[in-house]
Amino acid sequence: MADQVRHEPVDPAGESIHLPDPSYLPVLVAFGTTIVLVGVVINWVLFAIGLAITLVATLRWIGQARAEIAELPLEHHH
Repeated sequence: MADQVRHEPVDPAGESIHLPDPSYLPVLVAFGTTIVLVGVVINWVLFAIGLAITLVATLRWIGQARAEIAELPLEHHH
């Protein structure tokens, strides 16, 4: 005879979970970092291009995250 498991009711969640919007910027940061590393070995021009891509994408990613956080209700700011 199988044991029966009793499940007690669970309280509803107190607040909703916030997930960031999908973004291509992490992929651009990874791509730029790859170009930087290849440029270190091959050519300084590739290094400079990769560094520019990485810096611009990182700054845009930070700006996007700050804008999303600013849109949250005040009780979500920690």
